[in-house]
Amino acid sequence: MKMRDKEIGRPLIISAAVAVISTLAFLIVEFGPWNRQAPAMEATKAAAQAVGAKVTPTQPKLAVEPTPPGPKPVQPLAPAAGN
Repeated sequence: MKMRDKEIGRPLIISAAVAVISTLAFLIVEFGPWNRQAPAMEATKAAAQAVGAKVTPTQPKLAVEPTPPGPKPVQPLAPAAGN
């Protein structure tokens, strides 16, 4: 019985260790200090202005989209209630 417990426990410990190491590696790569974009955007803006480019914000999207041309779709008929 003791040998059977060791056979089950060892793969469980190994798989748990791999899961923990993989999770930590993902978090380091995804949220590491080198993954900040705000300073890069400011540096790009400053570089563009240094060579004389005019930096303007993009036009905002419309709050309400225009209606597409053509006829409106027809609502389907309601099924008969007595059938």
